[in-house]
Amino acid sequence: MCGRTTMGFVDRLSPALRFALFTALYVVGGVLATSFVQRPDQVALIWPSAGIGVAVLLRYGLRGWPFIPVAVAIVHLFVSIVPPAFVPFSIIANTVSSIAGAAFIRWWFPEAPRVLSVRSGFSLALGGVVAATTSALIGALGLVVAGMVSSDEYGAAALKWALSNFFGVVTVAPAFLVLAEGEAWRREPLASVKVDASPRERVAWFVALALAIAMFVSFGGISSAYALGLSSLPLAVLLWSATRFEPVYSFVGMTVLALLTTSVIGLGVGGYQIPTSLVDVSILIGFMSLVATIPQMVASTTHGNRVAAAKLVRRASIDALTGLPNRVAFQDRVVAAIRARPTGPMTLVYVDIDNFKIVNDTTSHEVGDELIRALGGVLKTAVGPDEILARLGGDEFGMLWRGGDAEATASRGQAVLDLISSFRHAVDERVIAPTASLGIVPFQSDQAEFSQLLARADAACFTAKELGGNRAQVALLGEGAVEAHTTAMRWVSRLTRAFDEDHFVLYAQSVVPLHATLEDRRNLEVLVRLRDPATGEVLPPAAFVHAAERFKLGVRLDQHVIERTLAWFDQHPEARETVDSVSINLTAASLESERFAAFLEERLARSALPTQRLCFEITETSAVRDLASAQQFVRRVRALGCRFALDDFGTGFCSFAYLKSLDVDYFKIDGSFVRDLEGSALALAVLRSIATIARVLDKRTVAECVESPALLQRVTELGIDYAQGWAIDRPMPIEAWFARDENKASRAAS
Repeated sequence: MCGRTTMGFVDRLSPALRFALFTALYVVGGVLATSFVQRPDQVALIWPSAGIGVAVLLRYGLRGWPFIPVAVAIVHLFVSIVPPAFVPFSIIANTVSSIAGAAFIRWWFPEAPRVLSVRSGFSLALGGVVAATTSALIGALGLVVAGMVSSDEYGAAALKWALSNFFGVVTVAPAFLVLAEGEAWRREPLASVKVDASPRERVAWFVALALAIAMFVSFGGISSAYALGLSSLPLAVLLWSATRFEPVYSFVGMTVLALLTTSVIGLGVGGYQIPTSLVDVSILIGFMSLVATIPQMVASTTHGNRVAAAKLVRRASIDALTGLPNRVAFQDRVVAAIRARPTGPMTLVYVDIDNFKIVNDTTSHEVGDELIRALGGVLKTAVGPDEILARLGGDEFGMLWRGGDAEATASRGQAVLDLISSFRHAVDERVIAPTASLGIVPFQSDQAEFSQLLARADAACFTAKELGGNRAQVALLGEGAVEAHTTAMRWVSRLTRAFDEDHFVLYAQSVVPLHATLEDRRNLEVLVRLRDPATGEVLPPAAFVHAAERFKLGVRLDQHVIERTLAWFDQHPEARETVDSVSINLTAASLESERFAAFLEERLARSALPTQRLCFEITETSAVRDLASAQQFVRRVRALGCRFALDDFGTGFCSFAYLKSLDVDYFKIDGSFVRDLEGSALALAVLRSIATIARVLDKRTVAECVESPALLQRVTELGIDYAQGWAIDRPMPIEAWFARDENKASRAAS
């Protein structure tokens, strides 16, 4: 009957105090019942104690039965004096019936003590029938054996006994179960269960209930017709509470009303006629049981509808994996927090777990989910009670902090990074040590909009990732790196226009062989630039490629560059015949796109440039982050005759185990190692190891960023196969690159 099994006020009592409390309640019910008994042979009109017994055993377990015989003995010893021969039957009847009723309910619907629903109410009514029948059969037999009634009166006595016990179960047990949960139940399993009734409406309800009961007591004895009409007034008030308030109002109000009304009639208060015949008793108890049941069912149904609605709200606003608010709920709560505190400093924090996709790809998505769930728990310790933590999606979290001092938030951000980096997640025999990047935006609550705050925090987090990750980036006005990435978010419309109006320009840079054994033909890498239509300025790829990848335009960019490159060679057959290798960079998204692979197959089939002269460059990090997709893509495109180069090689994970399964032709050594070659023993060792591994695997090596003759000489001595960089030439428009080589050839011929 209750929302959850958390400790209510009764649960916090010691076992001895609980025993005393239950015994006292049972005795009070017995005292009330015996007030109706005027003769020794008379059966009590109602027996509220039956509801106490069933409810206690249902809520706290069948092993709690010993308080019942103690309470019954006290009642017969001090309150209801009966023949000694009847006492054992009374004790057995009340004890066994409570055990039987509670056991039946637990068997019929095990969730009944914890779930408030129509089914739990129905199961409680069935349990009341079982308890009442069991008690009546034994108790009425005791009346006969003790000589209190004749054997001919056994049936009538048993029926009255059963009705009094059933009334006690259906009127008292539900209210007891609700109250036993205390405040814990009223919070309900879902915090989003809301009741809109105002305090003023609740006061009005109390007044209405009191007036209805007063009218019933005062005027019902005048006429039976008045009594029937007035009995509907309290019922209407209870239906009001059943549809508007928490169920506890209806359950407790119903118990009070049923006991009070039955007492008024049973004692003949206000001119009511005391029922004496079996028919009168049956009608009264049956009617009052019905009056008690209707509000319970309505309240249970209303409560069930609220819970169902709350679950839908929860599903829409709570992240199922972590139990945290999701992105939509985060926005609502941040906006509400800003409105509630229209002035004062706050801080929005964007958290992105570094290299999380690698965890999914190298372990499993289940392990990734476990890590996210665990990190959600870790981050909970980083927010205060009046602050907000949410999962924004994937491996991203959001936080709202109180206070907005830049230095303090930077220090707090570092503490969050330390908290995450100190966490260890064990998976089989491996241990995952996560790190994160943070974007931190201090702001004044009266000068901020959520969309702008989140965009700035996201941009700051993106900056932190590009700067190496495991760092916090505070976004302040005028901070160049963050402002640049905030501006980058405006690239969506700008890039879309560039695709539609073809603002891109193809550049080329030489990739030259370093040894005479290599075929001396022209090799180039196609590089893309963007011309600003307003100013004519040519922008480098660093200005827009990251934005294209971040805003899911990487595949479209790759398609555009490939289309432009192949179309250029289709229009320049003289250039097409002189090249051995044309390299084109691909973004990570293209490796995972079935649409891109299909486009590539279709476009290469129409190209005049032989597929054997095309080389696609993929970065090491993009290949490793989804190795299965990269393998499938490389196999598919190599089947067409194309070659592959692994770009930025050496910056990934310093692990060459995956190279056996990734069939590429070239290793393009990252320029950071090449630039440091003359002054770094580590860079020298890396180049040597890469050159050695390439020879073992029968691959060729390319040194990027060769910017001086000294570096060119050095990489040649190390056995690197190709070089690319300013020491050879700088990127230039593709037309100028071919025209330059033709001029060289003309001068050499003359």
